Amino acid sequence: MYDSLIPDVLATGPTLLVAAVGILVVLVDSFRNDSPAIPWLAGGALLVALVLEMVKMATPGSAFQGHVLTGGFASFVNVVVLLGALTSVVLSVPYLRRIGHDYGEVHALVLFATTGMMVLGSAGSLITIFVGLETMSICLYVLTGLVREEARASESALKYFLLGAFSTGFLLYGIALLYGATGTMMIGAMPQLLVATGRVGFFAGGVALLLIGFFFKVSAVPFHMWTPDVYQGAPTTLTGFMSTASKTAAFAALILVLARVLPIAEVADQTTLVLAVVAAVTMVIGNVLALAQSNVKRMLAYSSVAHAGYILAGLAAGTSGGYSGALYYLLAYTVMNVGAFGVLAALEWDDRQGAEQSMDSLAGLGYRKPLLGVVMGVFMFALTGFPPLAGFIGKYLVFAAAVDAGMTWLAVVGVLASVVSAFYYLRVLVVLWMRRPEEAPQAVQEAAFPLSTGAAAVLVGCAALLLLLGVLPGGVIEAAQGLFGGTAVAHLP
Repeated sequence: MYDSLIPDVLATGPTLLVAAVGILVVLVDSFRNDSPAIPWLAGGALLVALVLEMVKMATPGSAFQGHVLTGGFASFVNVVVLLGALTSVVLSVPYLRRIGHDYGEVHALVLFATTGMMVLGSAGSLITIFVGLETMSICLYVLTGLVREEARASESALKYFLLGAFSTGFLLYGIALLYGATGTMMIGAMPQLLVATGRVGFFAGGVALLLIGFFFKVSAVPFHMWTPDVYQGAPTTLTGFMSTASKTAAFAALILVLARVLPIAEVADQTTLVLAVVAAVTMVIGNVLALAQSNVKRMLAYSSVAHAGYILAGLAAGTSGGYSGALYYLLAYTVMNVGAFGVLAALEWDDRQGAEQSMDSLAGLGYRKPLLGVVMGVFMFALTGFPPLAGFIGKYLVFAAAVDAGMTWLAVVGVLASVVSAFYYLRVLVVLWMRRPEEAPQAVQEAAFPLSTGAAAVLVGCAALLLLLGVLPGGVIEAAQGLFGGTAVAHLP
């Protein structure tokens, strides 16, 4: 065991690096409170970890006796998580300074949350899933209530914490049942050991409870009620981080579980049916509720619910195409949602983290801030699924997987839901570009909306990446498909 300690530490180097720099940030902040060097430390650690994970992607393996996966699937997921974290840190520096909450602890929490996400997306056992999930969640609870002076922020954090703790109970009961049915915590060994024990009833119950825990984390209906309040109450750039990186990690862990569960004939049909029904309901309800929102952050919150449904449609297929399509979609979703919340942060005027940022308050801002107006157009079109942007390719991949799996009805529901989403996404652009600036509230007309060079570079980079991923998606799609081989079960240790 100790002979493999050093190789295991090296194999999980990016994750340990992010965690170690998080501790370093805490130490630096304790001696030099809110030091301007802290964001540079956080951003540098995330960038180095991102490069290391990209290098490791071609060499899949495992560490710590199989509890943590490395390379391959895990590296792909970690690249997406780190990309979301890095862009959010860059966008958060000027934003948090503007609202007077540029605390060093924020960056430490982002690093620790990212560590939890990386552990979750690299989970080889149920223990690792729980540790990663709770590390991520506890940090996000604190980040949600960062602005303690705002009653809405405190309320959102409390709701998130209480409902999150409730969902954790389901997750733990599910883990207990799965362990009781198979006698192991290792995800990869469960199918073989289930054959030996024959405790299919316990196993099916464990899978059901585990799905409930995951559905809460990815904002799937009917476990989505926390989402609009949390998104509206949290600082806007951190909302972008929570809505993308955490969802990527949770979906990755769900894929790791489903890739082992769905080939088990005794539970495959029921699990697939649950996933398909939840995907359809989530797509429909998320989009319908988004139509009724006047607050832009709440609209994007329900939009996030709908996108969880799109990804679940790919997972319901239970095929390599569905899983790889979901991974591509998560990458595209991370880029376009971080960008959208970044624009909202730059256009924020109410000093309440966007709680009063209505559609009408965006009137004519496309002319006052043309760069923000143009990139917001790219993000809205991508979220709708217009070609040739990456959002279109992502939806095509997950819906095509559903059709190939015999779930044409699910793909039809998804396409119709996407048509509905065009109304509220394009409404943002109508207000930005087709309304006069004089129609906005007086406070908006007097706001300057400064945009830092770093934030502008991130927003332009996100828009360019969406176009690149849409026009030349082949490399990313092939990389994602190569993680799963030609079968429905991922080639994972």
